[in-house]
Amino acid sequence: MTNEIINFENTPIRKVWHNEEWYFSVIDIIATLTESVKPQTYWGMLKKREPHLFTICEKLKLAGSDGKFYPSDCANTDGVLRIVMSVPSPKAEPLKLWLAEQGRRTIEETENPELGFERLKEIYKAKGYTNEWIKERMQSIETRKRLTDEWKARGVTEGKEYSILTAIIAKGTFDLSPSEHKEVKGLSKPSENLRDHMTPLELIFTSLGEELTRNEAINEDAQGFDENRDAAVKGGNVAGKARKLVESESGKKVVSTQNYLNTKELPPSK
Repeated sequence: MTNEIINFENTPIRKVWHNEEWYFSVIDIIATLTESVKPQTYWGMLKKREPHLFTICEKLKLAGSDGKFYPSDCANTDGVLRIVMSVPSPKAEPLKLWLAEQGRRTIEETENPELGFERLKEIYKAKGYTNEWIKERMQSIETRKRLTDEWKARGVTEGKEYSILTAIIAKGTFDLSPSEHKEVKGLSKPSENLRDHMTPLELIFTSLGEELTRNEAINEDAQGFDENRDAAVKGGNVAGKARKLVESESGKKVVSTQNYLNTKELPPSK
């Protein structure tokens, strides 16, 4: 996940990229709306009054004042708008407009995916990535989106279940969990996106595992988490066999210690 701090009327609001969209710190939103010195208390009372607000939040890790990352209530743009409706504040309308601007590009990219891809390409080029790498990264994003769309249609819950299935595919493909893969590459920060540090070959096998999983889910008409977990195991294992064959023929390991930690710091990628 990628963390950022942005400002609304000079008030910092933390946000994190999760499941292909931005999630905002609920505590920061509450602090902005109420100007309360204890926004956590206000948020706790609001949740007791309106229990349905629990359903629109996810616990995601955000940076605290000490620089460490802690699980925090976060909501996407739609969720934040619902929270704003529950908090009487003169800042409600300006905040809605601000959120609209924050989401403008995301909406444009949803309506015109090619526009989003072109913007991402420019970001990666400015960071210093090669054209070969960018091509494979764009393909991996498209493959990932097809898979998550399939999961959503088949009753898999976004968030924890997506993460579990992704880890299963990765383990089958590389014999490494995502966290182990990050260790190999020397990535220690939660904000560092593993896929942005993969080699083109690693990206190819990542896409292979996810596409095979999607095909398995379709062929078996997998429904719900358990059946899609079985599809993830099969998809990852087949991709893993392909990786081992390539390694046997080439005499080289697919998983590499290579990373892109020396690229320029620019807006985060998907």
